[in-house]
Amino acid sequence: MANLEAAVRKLRTAQAAVPRAEERAARLVAEARVKVDRARADLAEAIRAADRDGVRQVDIVAATGYSRERVRQIIRDGEP
Repeated sequence: MANLEAAVRKLRTAQAAVPRAEERAARLVAEARVKVDRARADLAEAIRAADRDGVRQVDIVAATGYSRERVRQIIRDGEP
């Protein structure tokens, strides 16, 4: 009977840890998404700066892996 009670306690402890783990995971995912958004904004600004400096769009495409159309959109969206 002691084995059974110990197994039940172990299961309940493990089950109780799930919500805390989910909360930690959600925080980690949210933080990672913020970092991605910041990095994307930094890259967009770097693309616009490269364009202002006269870097050819084909070279920007090669460096970023973005399509030519996406590079054009980023440059166009940054114009006043």
